Amino acid sequence: MSANGKMNKKVIISGMLGNGLEWYDYALYGHMAIIITKLFFPSVDPVVGLLATYGTFAAGFLARPLGAILFGYVGDTFGRKTALAIAILMMAIPTGLIGLLPTYADWGWIAPACLIMIRILQGLSMGGEFSGAITYMVEHSPQNKRAVAGSAAIISLVLGFLLGSIVSTSFASALSPEDFESWGWRVPFLLGIVVGVVGFYIRSHCDESPAYEEAKAEGTLSKTPVRDAFKKHPKSMIQAFCIYLFVTMPFYMISIYFIAYTTKQLEQPYDEALLINSFAMLAMLVTVPISAHISDRVGRKKVLMTAILLMFVVIYPAFQLMHAHSDFYSILAGQVLLGLALGVYLAPVPAVLVELFPTSIRFTGMSLSYNFCAILGGLTPMLSTWLIAETGNNDSIMYIIIGAGLASFLTLLTYHDRWREPIRSLK
Repeated sequence: MSANGKMNKKVIISGMLGNGLEWYDYALYGHMAIIITKLFFPSVDPVVGLLATYGTFAAGFLARPLGAILFGYVGDTFGRKTALAIAILMMAIPTGLIGLLPTYADWGWIAPACLIMIRILQGLSMGGEFSGAITYMVEHSPQNKRAVAGSAAIISLVLGFLLGSIVSTSFASALSPEDFESWGWRVPFLLGIVVGVVGFYIRSHCDESPAYEEAKAEGTLSKTPVRDAFKKHPKSMIQAFCIYLFVTMPFYMISIYFIAYTTKQLEQPYDEALLINSFAMLAMLVTVPISAHISDRVGRKKVLMTAILLMFVVIYPAFQLMHAHSDFYSILAGQVLLGLALGVYLAPVPAVLVELFPTSIRFTGMSLSYNFCAILGGLTPMLSTWLIAETGNNDSIMYIIIGAGLASFLTLLTYHDRWREPIRSLK
C-alpha cells in the first residue's frame, strides 16, 4: 500500500502476472484431457480412459495439502515473496516435462506412472501458489479495497485458464488432427518453461508484504504455524473450507469438465468445445470486478449469499439451454450463464479467506483449508463423469453444484463479516 492509501499497482500487476502464468501451466492438463486419454490411458471403454485421465488430474490435488504445509511454513517463516518464487519454478519445470514425456505406445505403463508423478509435483506447487498470491496482494492493499485486491488473484486465475484454453484451441484449430495428436499438443506444455522463467523473474523483484514485515519486526510470527492453525483457529479453517466449496467444485466443472462434457455428451467438435469454454471463462471475468467493488462497499457476506441464490435460479435454465438443441449457440449460452453467476461469488472469497486468519499463521491457515477443499474440486471432473455414466442423465451433474452451494450458504449464516476491520488487527 502506498503512503496515500492507494492500491500498489506494481504489487497487483506482478502478483497477477505470476499467478496467471502458474495457472496457465496447471490448466493445460485439463484442456488436453481428451488427447491425454488417447495417448496415456488407451482403453476399449472411453469412459474408463477418461476416468483415468481425470483421476490423474485429481492426484495433483491430493498432493496440495502437503504443498500447503510446505509453502505455508516457508511463507509464514521466511516471507510471502520467497514462497511464491519457489512455487512458480516447481510448477514450470514439471509442466515442461509433460511436453517431453513419451506416451503409452512408447513406454507402456511407465508413461502414465510418470505423468501421475509430474501431476503430484504440480500439486505441491499449487498448494502454496494461490493462497500465497491472495495473501500477498490483500496484505498490500488498503482496507477499503481488499476485495478488489483479492479479486485480482481470481482474475489472474481465470486469465491463466483462459490463456491455456486459447493456446490449446489455437493449436487444435491450426493443425490437422493427426499433427495435433502427434506433436502439436506438446507445444503448449513446453511453453510452460518460458512462462515459469518470466514468472520467477517477476516475483523475485517484488517487495515483501508490509503486514508480514510488521509481524516479523514485532516478533509475533508463529514458530509452529501448522499446529497453531489447527489448535487455535479450527473454526476459521472449517469456515474457509466450506465457503471455498462453492468456488472449487463449480469452477472445475465449468473450466475443466465441461470441455469433455461438450464433446462427449453434447457431441460437439473438440475445437468448438474449447472455444465455448473460453467464452464461459470470459463471462466469469465480467462479473468479478463488479462484485468485488460491491463487496468492498456493503460487505462480503451479503454478496456471497446473493451469488449462491443467483446460481440456484439460473442453473436449471442453463442446463436446459445446453440440451435444448445441442447446437453451438445454445450450449454457449448455457455455459456463459453459469460463468456469469459463478463470477459474482468468486470475487469476494479471497478477501474473506485473508480476513479469517491473523498474519502470524495466515499463509498456512489459508493454504491448508483452501487446499483440503480443493481436493473436492479436483475430484469434480471424475465424479461428474462417473455420475453421468451411472445415472444416464446428463443433467445429474448440476446437483454437484447445488450441493456445494447449500454447504457454503449454511456456513455463511454462521460467518461474522470482518470487512471493516484493519487487517493488522485481525486475530
